[in-house]
Amino acid sequence: MLNSQNFFSRLKQEGFNFYTGVPCSLLAGLFSILEKQDEFPYLASVREDAAVGLCSGAYMGGKLPVLLMQNSGFGYSLNAFTSLNLIYKIPMLVVMSWRGCGGKDAPEHIIMGDINEKLLETSGMEYSILTQDNLDEVLARARQTIVKDELPFTILVKKGFFDER
Repeated sequence: MLNSQNFFSRLKQEGFNFYTGVPCSLLAGLFSILEKQDEFPYLASVREDAAVGLCSGAYMGGKLPVLLMQNSGFGYSLNAFTSLNLIYKIPMLVVMSWRGCGGKDAPEHIIMGDINEKLLETSGMEYSILTQDNLDEVLARARQTIVKDELPFTILVKKGFFDER
């Protein structure tokens, strides 16, 4: 069963060793684990674009970074991704909660939920939608994009995977 602890363990196995993000209730379990562990750096960020900068600096310092955020924050960070990471090939793994998926959420999340995939595609960012059965495939694709192509990769996470506490 996929849960926050199993997912975090797999990220460690894949070599990810720097974490930052802007809290989201759909990723509460992951944030809880990150706040309690002291094996890897975890820096809470005030905005998603600032977290992109933290991950970029961590990568240039030899780390393999992970950014956790909700999809509404993708709007804040889009310019950082397109004018820094995609141009200069600064990769990171983005674990993005998919608020508004299927039109179910608070009203402020519905529009971004509807355009989330199109926005990722338009900006040229590779992504996969996480399911209970595809973690190995998703992480293999992410590693390919991050390590070989040196580009960011996004894992879209629907409600219910990492919101346990």
